[in-house]
Amino acid sequence: MEVILLERVAKLGQMGETVRVKDGFARNFLLPKGKALRATKENKARYEGMRQELEARNLSEKSEAQKIADKLNGKSFTVLRQASETGQLYGSVSGRDLATLITDGGFNVNRNQIALNAPIKTIGQHKVPVALHPEVDVTVIIAVARNADEAERLARGEDVTVRRQEGAAEPEEVSTEAFFEPEAAPAPEAEADADETK
Repeated sequence: MEVILLERVAKLGQMGETVRVKDGFARNFLLPKGKALRATKENKARYEGMRQELEARNLSEKSEAQKIADKLNGKSFTVLRQASETGQLYGSVSGRDLATLITDGGFNVNRNQIALNAPIKTIGQHKVPVALHPEVDVTVIIAVARNADEAERLARGEDVTVRRQEGAAEPEEVSTEAFFEPEAAPAPEAEADADETK
């Protein structure tokens, strides 16, 4: 199906371009979301009439997104989750979780703008792209940790999946005799005396 794009669509084209897309993509995404019109003679004439209005709206949305992007780009957010010793999460951090986290941080972002290809399933720092506008992208840093102390260590750049610190003192080896109580185990001389009396 051929459609006229009403806004820039990533990997597809710029506003005003006529592109060929699969029917399902057009029917299920582009047309219902108002991102495109079917490429008919009537719609081409309609687009030309709406062009200035669309360009003005796109420009204002882009400048608004750019203001948010200037404040949001490179910002760090912390998510606390339960995880195993190896750093594998008992669950995951999804785009919806990140949208809520960023919104709670004072930025107006919805989950469709979080460009997370797969949920985060390990602790550590993750760079997540956020598409605020088709022409404005930023990257935020998500620190996933088990607790606040671990989050601080992540912020300093430490690897929190290491089980023990490098250079930590090894526990002293304790001999097996130290585990026995001296009263419970008979002394060797006492055993020898007992044998002689028999």
